[in-house]
Amino acid sequence: MHLDIPAPHPLSLLPFGLLLGAMALAPVLAHGWWLRHYAKVALGLGAITLVYYIFGLHAWAPLGHTLHEYVSFVTLVGGLYVVSGGIHLGVKGRGRPLLNVAFLLIGAVLANVLGTTGAAMLLIRPWIRLNQDRIHAYHIVFFIFIVANFGGCLTPIGDPPLFLGYLQGVPFWWVLEHCWPMWLLGVTLLLVIFYALDRYHEQRAAPPIPASRPAAGGWRFEGRANVFFLLVLLGAVFVNHPPFLREGLMLAAAVGSYFTTQKSVHAANGFNFHPIEEVAILFAGIFATMMPALAWLQLHAPEVLGQAPSPGVFYWGTGLLSSLLDNAPTYLAFFSSLTGVTGAPDTAALLQSHAAAVLGISVGAVFFGAATYIGNGPNFMVKAIADQEKIPMPSFVELIWKYSLPCLLPVLLLVWSIFFRT
Repeated sequence: MHLDIPAPHPLSLLPFGLLLGAMALAPVLAHGWWLRHYAKVALGLGAITLVYYIFGLHAWAPLGHTLHEYVSFVTLVGGLYVVSGGIHLGVKGRGRPLLNVAFLLIGAVLANVLGTTGAAMLLIRPWIRLNQDRIHAYHIVFFIFIVANFGGCLTPIGDPPLFLGYLQGVPFWWVLEHCWPMWLLGVTLLLVIFYALDRYHEQRAAPPIPASRPAAGGWRFEGRANVFFLLVLLGAVFVNHPPFLREGLMLAAAVGSYFTTQKSVHAANGFNFHPIEEVAILFAGIFATMMPALAWLQLHAPEVLGQAPSPGVFYWGTGLLSSLLDNAPTYLAFFSSLTGVTGAPDTAALLQSHAAAVLGISVGAVFFGAATYIGNGPNFMVKAIADQEKIPMPSFVELIWKYSLPCLLPVLLLVWSIFFRT
């Protein structure tokens, strides 16, 4: 969507860079300080940009557009988080390699209905209980790869960057129609790698980590009423008019779910609002500070990317930044860049003339978001739950060199070679 955006001063990009740098480095270098002050950092930097836009540029249209996108984003992610938190899955048996593969595959499919956030929050605790007698870090890492990232590549509900694309005018079913070959290849390859690792560790019979809770008595499904609220959420995605009706329906579904869910279900899931509170605060800062960055990219994209960049440029560019930053604003940044390069008057024209580039942006944002803990919102949440369960997790750097480079990078290279190389 094009807006008449005044050319921002280059210094106005600084808050965006500072915030993303803080998100990448502060949790690693000053973890305790970041937990205490992340809200001040995010909202403070966002406020600087808002003041500049209001009093410096007198640009109200971008502010209104950004506010609408932020509210839509937070209500979808928050609604899915609350509703999935009201559903408890009990598991039975021991996590053998084939059963684990089936579990992850189901999670990859559910991610497109519940969102990666909803599916990850619904399934991570049953996943840990299923493998509690021999849980390893790789169980959590591949859960992040498959359920919290790759799995959500088929619908705008699946992953935040795709939902932002939907808000930009990408049709709902366009994603499924064009992304399914990449989804099928990526998920299949990761499941094969996981199976090989899981089979190897099972045969080695490494000493299991003591279970933090007793084994479940059998497969069970609690919180069935939340299926109704889930349907309300999914239906609301297709409501476009009047303004904020979609968000109102999502909020109503979340409130209804929270107050009708039995406390025992929330307790069994360890449900609390801290993860979604952190996401809402950080993204408030991101959405505010990225306004001048997106405007700059839209104005200068031809100079940066050239006049005819290939789809591979957008796949790798979006992907690499999505792995180091967060994939949702990265998606918007490259979507705006593509709009600036092509001069397309609207999203429909962009999809008509440069569908392969949009596809590269979409797949790159979703797939590369799995590479680090900061690449996608659910990655944070899953790691936090694993830490609560006393599962030894790799550090930020260990995740990259021990799992992302040897296991994830070959998959990303193969996807590029087959679909985006030319």
